[in-house]
Amino acid sequence: MSSLNTNIAAMTALQTLNQTNKEMLVTQNRISTGLKVKDASDNAAYWSIATTMRSDRMAVSTVEDALGLGAATVEVAVTAMNSAIETISKIKAKLVAARAPGLDRAKIQSEIVELQNELKNTAGSAVFSGENWLQGDSTGTLTKTIVASFSRDSTGTITIGTIELNVGPTGTMLFDTSGGQAGILDQIRTPPSGGADYTIDTLDISGVTDDPADLTRLEEIVDGVDAALNTMTDAATLLGAAKSRISLQKDFVQKLMDSIDTGIGQLVDADMNEESTRLQALQVRQQLGVQALGIANQSAQQILRLFQGG
Repeated sequence: MSSLNTNIAAMTALQTLNQTNKEMLVTQNRISTGLKVKDASDNAAYWSIATTMRSDRMAVSTVEDALGLGAATVEVAVTAMNSAIETISKIKAKLVAARAPGLDRAKIQSEIVELQNELKNTAGSAVFSGENWLQGDSTGTLTKTIVASFSRDSTGTITIGTIELNVGPTGTMLFDTSGGQAGILDQIRTPPSGGADYTIDTLDISGVTDDPADLTRLEEIVDGVDAALNTMTDAATLLGAAKSRISLQKDFVQKLMDSIDTGIGQLVDADMNEESTRLQALQVRQQLGVQALGIANQSAQQILRLFQGG
């Protein structure tokens, strides 16, 4: 039935054209933003998951920064510890040389004093970002922590992992700044023979003679310095292990961030090849829709011509 009041063909063509325009707008937005899920209205579930993953990705990026800071701090401590080990080895060599009879031990002591000062300077300058892991207060915090990981389990519970390093007297502390003399180099040592107590950083052999008792004490001091050297070697091993673990964790965190980025992309990124193809198809549909609407609108003119022909 042909009607002047109701043009069903035009209404249908207009609805189809409007739907095509809506789909084209969606496709154009996806092409311009590169996202198929830009906000919650596009896909609430995917948007929610992607938003959480983006937040976690930022947290993991912060962990990477923390690991970089920790790596730099450990690197400074490792460098200083290795330098201190070389210096203590030189002190040990001087003491062994002083064991020979007839030497001017006062001159050897003057060299040892310079090496002792070098030890203090080395430990005091091993600072990065306000942190010094070779000297500190033995009555304070004796464990340093480095943020190493961020994770979220299936229930949404967040866990922050850390790498811990002992910077106390049994760890990497060379000097005790609290005055308690608990560091590796400033702790009080007692010779087995019962001689005067000493510390590595203040020992003095200028008064040692060729008397057997003095030489025995000197040998015991050499043993004490060697014991300190072994302890420092253990401390260097702790630092080296921490450095290696931080390096491995940094590599893992970088790969983890790449995986998170890939996961987010799978959820919300638009397939540009697919969207380009869809856009071309919609453009053809739009053109056909416009033509169909034009044809439908001509039906009234055809009815008018019928009356004109009568």
